[in-house]
Amino acid sequence: MAFLDRFYPTHYTECAYNIPYEELYQAGYRGIIFDIDNTLVPHGAPMDERARALFMKLKRIGYQTMILSNNEEHRVKPFADAAQSAYVHKANKPALKPYLRAMEKMETDRATTFYVGDQLFTDIWGANRAGIMSYRVIPIDGMEDLHIKLKRHPEKLIWRRYLKKMGNKDGGSDGR
Repeated sequence: MAFLDRFYPTHYTECAYNIPYEELYQAGYRGIIFDIDNTLVPHGAPMDERARALFMKLKRIGYQTMILSNNEEHRVKPFADAAQSAYVHKANKPALKPYLRAMEKMETDRATTFYVGDQLFTDIWGANRAGIMSYRVIPIDGMEDLHIKLKRHPEKLIWRRYLKKMGNKDGGSDGR
């Protein structure tokens, strides 16, 4: 595996709301691990109706869900409660153990779990380390903490290489 491959998602899509969840369930997936900020809602925003509807849909389909966030509990718990989802806060992504703990809590495994997040250096790298399928989504908005903004430039360079590798010859854009 080339060095940069560790940051490449299995799939990418514009947003978490257009992933083919029904098809993935039919293919055997039973657990979904989500990031919150800039994946489901803008950075720091509370649960909104769109996210609430998504989690209700996922529950109707039959999925177990997990919020996996590097944020403090005071940010993660209210969101997870509104989503009626389990959660792990202060996850220290891309560390492997939180991903494994999330699957254990959902009673799923590597073959039946996938991850949805916006950051290559935390979300996607961690999912790859855990050996689970990943969806990288375009960040919802540019309002982010400074430490995240500082990571976005090198992330953009890696993203362009990924898009070229996947056949997008002009390198495309990540939306940020």
